[in-house]
Amino acid sequence: MSPHPTPAVIARYADWAAELDEVTAWSVEVHLEDCAECRSRVADRTTDDSHALLARVAAGLDEGISAGPAPVRRRRWLMAGNRWMAWHLVPWLIMTVGALGCAVLLDTLQSFLPSVVALLAPLAPLPGVAIAWSKRHDPAWELIAGMPAAGLTMLLRRAAAVLVVVVPALALASTRTGISLALTLLPSLAFTAGTIALGAFIGVRRAALVLGTAWAAFVVTPAVITTDLPVFLHQGSLPGWALLTVALAGFAAARAGDFRRLSSHN
Repeated sequence: MSPHPTPAVIARYADWAAELDEVTAWSVEVHLEDCAECRSRVADRTTDDSHALLARVAAGLDEGISAGPAPVRRRRWLMAGNRWMAWHLVPWLIMTVGALGCAVLLDTLQSFLPSVVALLAPLAPLPGVAIAWSKRHDPAWELIAGMPAAGLTMLLRRAAAVLVVVVPALALASTRTGISLALTLLPSLAFTAGTIALGAFIGVRRAALVLGTAWAAFVVTPAVITTDLPVFLHQGSLPGWALLTVALAGFAAARAGDFRRLSSHN
């Protein structure tokens, strides 16, 4: 704790009419934050006019609060929605649905290409999952990160909200292109679980970026060049995708405590 201000400095600080340089005033205010004795000395030197002014301000605030409108009661369904859906996700979900629509159009118009829907299905949830737990894109991040439910619980809720939008879009894209729904759904679930699992170590946003970049570089690009789907996107690969999804989900659950530690870095 800094040394106590002298009685003369306290007197000048408490007197509005007295001149006190900014550095001294700042040092006194910093000291008063931790020193109850000096706060009492300042209060003792406060003039009656100051007490009367503070009383008038307090009375005005009480009157304004009493005369103001009653607090608006938020509907329960809206409060529940805020726990599951972050509204800053909406533009990213719209972008994802638009990308799937473009993939359907390419599959329809360019028959010589491998199924673009199948190639993009694993990547479809990644933008939403990456943004779901990112302080760079959430204006209420500081408030949310301090909640008891923050961490894996909140991330899973928001990831589920992303899948609620992405899965019907994948189902519609599958029916329009004749691709098995399981062949689009299981890889997308596996990549969602993989993003969460890897996010326990490097953060969810970075994990989504790493997995998305790797898939685009080593799967999508070669498939477009060779005009052939890789073997792990054929019907026989479905059991492998299902086992991978379960294994990654279990691993993410086992590392639940790491999301608290990484919440300040995402």
